[in-house]
Amino acid sequence: MKIIIVGTAHPFRGGIAHFNALLYRGLSLRNDVEIVTFTRQYPAFLFPGKTQTEIDDTYSFLVPAEALVDSVNPFNWIAIGRRLRARRPDLVVFRYWLPFFGPCFGTIARVLKRGTTSKVIFVCDNVIPHEKRPGDLLFTRYAFGPADAFIVQSGAVERDLLSLFPEAHYRLVPHPVYNGFGAAVPRADARTRLGTTATNILLFFGYVRKYKGLRTLLDAMVLLKGRLDLHLMVVGEFYDSEKRYHEMIRTGGLEEMVTVQSAYVPNDDVKYYFSAADAVVLPYSSATQSGIAQIAFNFDTPVIATTVGGLAETVRDGETGILVPPDDPGALAEGIIRFFTAVDRTLMGAHVREEKKKYSWDAMCRSIEELARDDH
Repeated sequence: MKIIIVGTAHPFRGGIAHFNALLYRGLSLRNDVEIVTFTRQYPAFLFPGKTQTEIDDTYSFLVPAEALVDSVNPFNWIAIGRRLRARRPDLVVFRYWLPFFGPCFGTIARVLKRGTTSKVIFVCDNVIPHEKRPGDLLFTRYAFGPADAFIVQSGAVERDLLSLFPEAHYRLVPHPVYNGFGAAVPRADARTRLGTTATNILLFFGYVRKYKGLRTLLDAMVLLKGRLDLHLMVVGEFYDSEKRYHEMIRTGGLEEMVTVQSAYVPNDDVKYYFSAADAVVLPYSSATQSGIAQIAFNFDTPVIATTVGGLAETVRDGETGILVPPDDPGALAEGIIRFFTAVDRTLMGAHVREEKKKYSWDAMCRSIEELARDDH
């Protein structure tokens, strides 16, 4: 089968690019696959981070990709649709995570399908975004209009899809683990590498946005002072006001309990943070699914998460992690105490190793292939 993946790829960075690279590798085992990525992903004024492109000299997710798509140029969308149509793909897979890309992807899909038998599948990280903006539903409906089928990765996204398209043809396939960051390293070695000597370590990893609940976690850390020898590593680029978080750390007296690394982590260094941590904390106020949880599981690291969206589907309370209500610092603090004092963490690690077997790239790729061959 000839397959074209349209979405973020090297030199653009982040979880979407990592996912697409691993999807490319999985689909390429049985198919002729290529990736078409962006010449411009976001206009600079819409991008809150420091840079959109990779800084690694050695890039573990490097796959061949052709930069063609300008996300804000309608003339480009039509031209790329025609260009892809000329290649006569059996299937075009769009990665969808923000309504911002709805007009672009929807136009390309309509043009490339004109007069062909090419199928279009959207792999949906989100249908309705966490941070809502005017036009979201309109853009999403336009994007999905020419789709033949969908992949959703959690029950939360499934419900959102069916609320807009009740007759949608789709498969629910759990988000696979991110297995491209190298092997885990011994915990003591990882902690030495990071220069930390704390007895108990929690990791909050990834882009910092309001809905990810770091404020709730910092409030919980205040409640934990004097109760545990605990250290929190906050590692990731801030897409929210970093100053406010540092003020919370100062006023809460958390300077000795919390370190902040406000930068994008090179891919080769990711393994040290997840190997050093006893648990990864996802205190989200809302969620569909989390790629961070799938990085944690890849390194056999349990997850302390809130019962929102797909997180409650991914984490099994007491077995692969701890679940607590969202937006509740007291409950989160008690969940952290429970993790460190009341569960068998060795057994929990074994549960994580067993659980991650179901989050395979083969399952994702076979579902896409089956949907492409379906005459629905």
